[in-house]
Amino acid sequence: MGRLSRAQLQARNRDKVLTAARQEFAERGFRGAKIDLIADRAGFTRGAVYSNFPGKRALYFAVLADLAEQGPRVPPPEAVRDGREALAALARAWLARLPLPDEPESARLTRDLHPEILAEERTRRPYAQLLKLDAILLGLALERLEGTSGRRVRLAGTVLAALHGARQLSAAAPGFVEPFDVVGVCERLAGLDLGDWWPVLPWIPAVRAVDEAWAAPYAKDLLSGGPARLDRDGVIAVLGLNRLEAVEEAVRAGSPVTAILVTGDPDELAPLARLVVAELSACLREAFPPAAWPDVRIVVDQGELAAAVGLAEPSDDTELALRIGGGRVVLRAEGRGACHVAASAQDDQAVTAVVTPTGSQ
Repeated sequence: MGRLSRAQLQARNRDKVLTAARQEFAERGFRGAKIDLIADRAGFTRGAVYSNFPGKRALYFAVLADLAEQGPRVPPPEAVRDGREALAALARAWLARLPLPDEPESARLTRDLHPEILAEERTRRPYAQLLKLDAILLGLALERLEGTSGRRVRLAGTVLAALHGARQLSAAAPGFVEPFDVVGVCERLAGLDLGDWWPVLPWIPAVRAVDEAWAAPYAKDLLSGGPARLDRDGVIAVLGLNRLEAVEEAVRAGSPVTAILVTGDPDELAPLARLVVAELSACLREAFPPAAWPDVRIVVDQGELAAAVGLAEPSDDTELALRIGGGRVVLRAEGRGACHVAASAQDDQAVTAVVTPTGSQ
């Protein structure tokens, strides 16, 4: 066996730290876990742990994100009759991932997630946008399944509010949540009419035609688990975490979307973004047939994609859209409304949305 490269060695050490941290968090919870004990479990020094993760919370989010992404893959249903059936299946898949009252280690591992999100404004605001993105994905799936032209995003948000509430209560009051009741509520919500509608966008971004070479890097789609296919003709939208709603602005222009989620704080918020999207994606795949999955791809950028689109200093408020045609960049739009304008340029073209973190150059 040959010597490991520097990158391979770093990846192996990072995996060792994550494994040790998962064990520590499961035994003691986030609050009781100690970096020194995590280092001892991994066979490293305290400094070696900090060389991979800047703090305990960043490590905690990374552990939960890895667990969400590496969960068991359940074959999708071949057919679902309607939204009621799909939302009931989604709720069952969601609740099946909650720790049971007699699973103390699993409960300790996840119970501090929401308190840590609520701890600071810099985590609360991106988390709100991530949940809105989840609502967009679920709403789009409902619309495709039902073949409706009406918007279902507000309904999807209501369902997710019920499911997230069930998770928090299951941690705060073990045994209180009745899973069958929650499934029944989500099923009946399918018939709720919230008078949802899509507003006309007032934004006028800066747009210019270009002719630039495009070398599409590889990226993994969190929604399907496969490649994101950044090489297809369409739009690449670079979005900071505070602008995730712009994904829907591109979709409503009539284009499929690949959303690459990133953040201004890649150490903590990039894994949080992976966690939120991966949790919903796993349940969507179990509840909806592939034909109903939203034509959206989700990727979390670690800096390579920002560099590929020529963005030197992305921020959480970034919105930059590129249209790709014939393997070249043919249009650039920047500012609020960039995704919508780029997607509207040619309605038969695909859209790729890239959400990019700062601090990752």
